[in-house]
Amino acid sequence: MNIGIVGAGAIGGMLAVRLSLSGQSVTVVDLGAHLEAIKARGLKLVRPDGSEETATELRAVASCAEAGVQDLVFLAVKANQVAGLAPDMRALFHQDTMVVPIQNGLPWWYFQNFNGPHRGYRLKTADPAGVIEANIESHRIIGCVVYPAGEVVAPGVIKHVEGDRYPVGELDGANTERVKKVSGALVAASLKSPILADIRSEIWLKLWGNMSFNPISALTHATLADICQEPATRALAADMMREAQVIGEKLGATFRVPLEKRIAGAEKVGKHKTSTLQDVEAGRRIEINALIGSVIELGELTGVATPAIRGVYALMKLLDKTMAAERARVVLQPLVA
Repeated sequence: MNIGIVGAGAIGGMLAVRLSLSGQSVTVVDLGAHLEAIKARGLKLVRPDGSEETATELRAVASCAEAGVQDLVFLAVKANQVAGLAPDMRALFHQDTMVVPIQNGLPWWYFQNFNGPHRGYRLKTADPAGVIEANIESHRIIGCVVYPAGEVVAPGVIKHVEGDRYPVGELDGANTERVKKVSGALVAASLKSPILADIRSEIWLKLWGNMSFNPISALTHATLADICQEPATRALAADMMREAQVIGEKLGATFRVPLEKRIAGAEKVGKHKTSTLQDVEAGRRIEINALIGSVIELGELTGVATPAIRGVYALMKLLDKTMAAERARVVLQPLVA
């Protein structure tokens, strides 16, 4: 297959290396110093045990138009960048091109091909003007939930912190040949990719952590282990997760892991900075709506109160606004002795 990966950051970069080294024809779309480094030296992946592997056969280009038509596209940019890219992505598509979005949070396609309440509803926090829905048709989409953690540590270098699961599923739950093809490509790349009949429930399970731990980490500059081991922030995360669970269940989702076990899983990741904290430290805009605003929107849609989530959302909105106004990043600096 010809596989395009739009955004070769932490997750997109990991996928690009593994898929390329497994023999797939991979093209990555990125920008700036990261793109130039990949062109010059390939894309390096530093594994959790410290070993390294570099993909040198992949193509690296600056635009979807330059990438050309692909059979499978992994959309690996931040959720708040998708609307701006969606029209350009038309250049990647032939009639049967599959698109696998791998953003954090509730996806714009959540109610498309949906067999539950509010079928066809458009998430305004994810796609306010309908631009994404108009350019990436629902029939192309295969859902995916990303569990690995990583970060870009230098241009052209991705550090894999932990995790290797990328469960996938058709939006209507069907076990099609094409979803088997996507799963097979990931498995051949030494990744775990079970096919799920209910991909939305898995999205809620991942979101459970993202919408609580990510904003708390961004506000406190604490790692996952720090948040879970501090009683006050552990309790706040749990309150947010309980509110979200009520919403998810009203929409037909099931939570296969108990809340405390989900928190324990986050704690086990250890001293890892969430992607949202990494964005704050780098001065990038924050995925507030995908992670938190969308949950509040669905709370209003289903009649569920979300006081804990709303409180954290307000703080994150102000942090993002302040950083943008000041053109600044927020990083802890050690005191000079």
